Amino acid sequence: MSLNWHSGPITRATPLDAQYRNTQKVRQFLIAECGEAFKFDRTFMAWIKSGARATMGDVADEWLRTHA
Repeated sequence: MSLNWHSGPITRATPLDAQYRNTQKVRQFLIAECGEAFKFDRTFMAWIKSGARATMGDVADEWLRTHA
């Protein structure tokens, strides 16, 4: 069963799946992890959608790595 990206719980351990969506809940999680400067950009969104196995913790870490 896939996570509901609009209302399900999102933690650093939440795995990305084929139904991933950039929702307000995801944005709230990433702002909490990365700070108020967080925003989606095309390159970052492409990385998320690349199909590589990752968790939401990996997503936050990648944003911090590329936007430091």
